[in-house]
Amino acid sequence: MTTQARPLEGIRVIDYSHFLAGPYLSRCLAAMGAEVIKIERPTEGDAGRHHPYFIEGQSGYFLQQNMGKKGLCVNLKDPRGRDMLEKLVATADVFVENYRPGALAKLGLGYEALSALNPGLVYCSVSAYGHTGPESHRAGFGLIAEAKSGIMAMVGSPGEAPPLLRIALGDMYTGIHGVAAINAALLGRVKSGRGQHIDLSLYDCLVSMHEYAGQCYTLSGGKIVPQQTGHDLPDSTLYGVFTARDGYLVIAAQVDAAWKRLALLVGGEAFAADTRFHTAAGRNANRLDALPVVRAWTEVRTVAECLEALDTIDVPCAKVQTIEDVVNDPQIQARGMVLRQHHPVLGDIELLNTPFRFSGCDTTIREAAPLMGQHNRQIAEELGFGASEIDAMMRDGVLYQEAAVADLKA
Repeated sequence: MTTQARPLEGIRVIDYSHFLAGPYLSRCLAAMGAEVIKIERPTEGDAGRHHPYFIEGQSGYFLQQNMGKKGLCVNLKDPRGRDMLEKLVATADVFVENYRPGALAKLGLGYEALSALNPGLVYCSVSAYGHTGPESHRAGFGLIAEAKSGIMAMVGSPGEAPPLLRIALGDMYTGIHGVAAINAALLGRVKSGRGQHIDLSLYDCLVSMHEYAGQCYTLSGGKIVPQQTGHDLPDSTLYGVFTARDGYLVIAAQVDAAWKRLALLVGGEAFAADTRFHTAAGRNANRLDALPVVRAWTEVRTVAECLEALDTIDVPCAKVQTIEDVVNDPQIQARGMVLRQHHPVLGDIELLNTPFRFSGCDTTIREAAPLMGQHNRQIAEELGFGASEIDAMMRDGVLYQEAAVADLKA
């Protein structure tokens, strides 16, 4: 039941980012109620607009990460465009960017310059390596951070090249750290009256994810370096992926009680009574004797048959689902994770939702991502520009909009 305003109602965010980490970050802020103004350069726009999947000239990639935002497409090389951005900064609470460190400072859009215009501004920078350190000058993407972080070296089968993760782990994880940091900085501003610069690195964020490998290495004095293990975890038996007749499933029976129930199911009383497997240490030490018994049980059954039997004895398990399975999963549907929006060009579309659930408000984004320059006139008017000034900027290309924007008023 909606009883409260969304937490960030009244907060204005300038999204001067592109592709993924920054846009995902600001999309989350929009879900929490912030007014997010997406800044794009004329004719090209955000690089994400040129990334598939495409439908009727619109990028699903862009639609997914920029929903709920207003679109301002402005040429900052023109003094009138620069003046507009400075006026906008003066009214903003948050500025998000994900350019290589130093790039925006050269344009007069770094933290020092913008905080001079607005001391309360929370300025969040996302980059591959951060703004300090010997590699801070280097460009990078999520793939680079995934390789550097040590995560990629632990996935896949032993002796084979690590696989691509196929999800933008570095970008998305860094983006959500940005959400947390920005909210903390806004709260801190209540006491201090001043904003601050948040410096987020994709590399740092992925390194911070090591809940196991890092402490194993440091506390063992460098003796333990987690390696590729394929389909299970040698230090957490039984916990892994198993083959069924028609697909794959995962089983998590690493806890003693769950193991005993599983052992009885797959191997009978004699297997369940084998004391070698009654402790975590024992199962790990004898995993090569335990795994074949479980595999033999799953391989002759369908995924559905395995899941039904495992659910009956309360052993955590799940099918390895495709995205088709996920989108149509009753649990995902019930949680509102697939949302429907109306797009001015595409009509009704379905995209994936953010995961935030607040008891007092609805954070579902109803507004589709903006067309390029869709809100130029509205934002310019709010900043005090007159109709003749706006018309001139539109005519001169200082403000740019894609052709479909004009059709909205037709």
